[in-house]
Amino acid sequence: MEDENYVKACTEVWDLALASAWERLPVWIHGDIAVGNLLVNNGQLSAVIDFGQLGIGDPACDLAIAWTLFRGESREAFRAALKLDSATLARGRGWALWKALCWAFPGEKRVDWRVVDEVLADHQREYQ
Repeated sequence: MEDENYVKACTEVWDLALASAWERLPVWIHGDIAVGNLLVNNGQLSAVIDFGQLGIGDPACDLAIAWTLFRGESREAFRAALKLDSATLARGRGWALWKALCWAFPGEKRVDWRVVDEVLADHQREYQ
C-alpha cells in the first residue's frame, strides 16, 4: 500500500472509532489486555494479570487483543463469542491502531506494522 493510501486508511479507522461512543452502562475493563498480561497453560487461558489500569467504561479498550494476538479463525471466534456491535468493534480497531502506533514515541519501540496491517485489513473487510 502506498504511503498516502496507508495514511488515508488509518485515518478512516481512527475517524470511525471517534464517531461512536459507548452509550450503555459502563462495564468493568482491564485497561491493558496484552500478550504479556495473559498467562496460558496447556493452550488454555489460565490467568489475566496486571490490573493497574482496571476501571469502568467502554469495553472497546480491551478489544485491541483481537488484532494484537489473534489472527484468522481465532479472531473470528473471539469476535463471535463477544457478540459485539459494529460501533464497538470500530472503537476496538481504533484502540488497536493507537497501541500499534504509540510505539513510535521517542524511547519506545517502533511502530508495530503487523498490527496496523491486521487492523486495516479487518476494517476493509467490514466496510468495503
